[in-house]
Amino acid sequence: MKKILGLDLGTNSIGWAVVNEAENNVITNISACGSRIIPMSADVLGDFDKGNTKSSTSERTLFRGVRRLRERNLQRRERLLRILKLMNFLPVHFAEKINVFGKFVDDSEPKLPWKKNSDGEMMFIFQNSFNEMLKDFEKNQPQLVENGKKVPYDWTIYYLRKKALSQPIAKEELAWILLQFNQKRGYYQLREETEDEKDKLEEYYSLKVIDVKDTGEKKKDATWYDVVLENGWIYHRASNVPLDWVGKTKDFIVTTEHEKDGTPKKDNDGNIKRSFRAPKEDDWSLLKKKTEHDIEVSNENVGSYIYDNLLQKPNQKIIGRLVRVVERKFYKQELEDILKKQTEFIPELVDTDLYKKCINELYPNNEAHRNNISKWSFAKFIVDDILFYQCPLKSKKSLIDNCPYESHLGKDGENYPVKCVAKSNPYFQEFRLWHVQNLKIYQRERKTNDGQLNLFTNESEGKLQVDVDVTAEFIKDENDLVKLFDWLNDRAVIKQDTLLNSYFKVKKEKGKDQYPYRWNYVEDKEYPCNETRAAILMALNKCKIGSKFLSHEIEMSLWHILYSIDDKIEFNSAIKKFASKHGFDDNFVENFCKIKPFKKEYGSYSEKAIKKLLPMMRTGKYWNFKDIDSKTQDRMQKIITGEYDETIKNRVREKAIDLTDESHFKGLPVWLACYSLRPTFRIERNS
Repeated sequence: MKKILGLDLGTNSIGWAVVNEAENNVITNISACGSRIIPMSADVLGDFDKGNTKSSTSERTLFRGVRRLRERNLQRRERLLRILKLMNFLPVHFAEKINVFGKFVDDSEPKLPWKKNSDGEMMFIFQNSFNEMLKDFEKNQPQLVENGKKVPYDWTIYYLRKKALSQPIAKEELAWILLQFNQKRGYYQLREETEDEKDKLEEYYSLKVIDVKDTGEKKKDATWYDVVLENGWIYHRASNVPLDWVGKTKDFIVTTEHEKDGTPKKDNDGNIKRSFRAPKEDDWSLLKKKTEHDIEVSNENVGSYIYDNLLQKPNQKIIGRLVRVVERKFYKQELEDILKKQTEFIPELVDTDLYKKCINELYPNNEAHRNNISKWSFAKFIVDDILFYQCPLKSKKSLIDNCPYESHLGKDGENYPVKCVAKSNPYFQEFRLWHVQNLKIYQRERKTNDGQLNLFTNESEGKLQVDVDVTAEFIKDENDLVKLFDWLNDRAVIKQDTLLNSYFKVKKEKGKDQYPYRWNYVEDKEYPCNETRAAILMALNKCKIGSKFLSHEIEMSLWHILYSIDDKIEFNSAIKKFASKHGFDDNFVENFCKIKPFKKEYGSYSEKAIKKLLPMMRTGKYWNFKDIDSKTQDRMQKIITGEYDETIKNRVREKAIDLTDESHFKGLPVWLACYSLRPTFRIERNS
């Protein structure tokens, strides 16, 4: 007797029951049952009635995500503090408050650059660097420090970040810099999170207003003004009150619409059409792009960029204004440059014995990882293993369905299922496209001669028939099918109208909205062809590389790079290596980096099974009997000759009764190819 658990999942409750089943598959009795009611407050129920399907658990999920980010931040800090304490980089007052696990004792959290003096007052310990910074401000902003005035001590960190790129700094000052990088280490963006290209370009601008002109035009109570900006643009807007913007810097989101060919749209006067609006909270990504652009134009690192801007505009806000969000690569590059320079001045950063102590401190029981990083430098260890280590996403391979036909032999001698193939895999793309043999073309209306004569004219009128199958008139033989396959193989998607008009050259009749023919699929739906090959061919075309270069081996190599690498920096590096190997320039890298990441979707079969099915689905110039694996060939011979084999069921022989020659095993539909391939297919049992 076995037990079966049944679940009834509802929006606010879960019902469950455990039943006992006898050996003859008969339910004998209910062992236990119950329900779990998920409480919902009145406001949540009210929102649900209004159509707001936001779950009450989504808020908990949000808080849980925040907790995880905080815990990871603290974990990085603890690991960093353990190393810095071992290297003797921390000030005494700060180091004595840290235990062996990198945690602060007695729930205290002292500030590294501040300590209490003998009078119990807080004292800034990097006074020399602060005085050096004051000299910079005396040159650039003398009114700010005249008569003994001082600037905030916190600005010293930005001075040190700039100084560390070219001059020696103290070990304690470097520790302060490292702790700040742990707090703010940039935005990490995967390739699939990259924004899709749109038919318009939105950009963030901070522009100074040069002039405001009253046009004299009216809109109810408002007056239209032409706001002249510092770059020559004119912002046309209406306002109920006079605009006193002259000399002020305003933030704008500027939208430029594009034509289909990517060129900006223009008005009747030939000027580029632009629209202006004020920034919103969700425009942070546009502000991020602007900030990154400004940093790149300045040819400086983030710390130097902030410090130089403070020297010019000391009253501006830094965090959340000057630099709000930038990609992680900017911070990582700055820290790498700082450590590379400080390695020349601080001997501890090149001490191999000290480095071994540090990795033993963090990984006392992980010998494999210790061996992997044993040849690293101190700088690489701090950057890649502590501060900028990115926790990999959990593998969801278990959610991918198992192939119903193939398995592999494990080390323990047991058979384990093979996972299904990604839909973007070139093998699956070809496998799916060979379903073109199922294509049917129907003529919506056709008169057929039924042999009956009109009594008055003595002529045959014919009988009007609807949806007449005329596939044979369009696809006469396997050569026509191969030509259609080749045409579709270079396309990403296909619609009925495109197929009829562009390939079969069918025209619409006068006064009618429909074509006189239709296919056997949903008429207004778009179906995928070979999306992977089409994306690669488009990039090659932009590089002016012919399609002959795209052999099957090259296509598989490029697909592996495009599909498997999520990190943008690693992806860029892999494409560069591929381009260098085949003698291509940076234009190749630029165009292939613009290809959108393939979706993580999966087919119904494994790559191993598809490789065995494809040789029997191909036809024409693509078919070769020798491509079929030897075991399947032996099975085919037994089907052809009728030789007895206990693994070949009678049902299989009935389905394959017309396959009497080797040449018949081509252009087979999937179900028949599956029957011909193996004796233990699940499809047989399902039939």
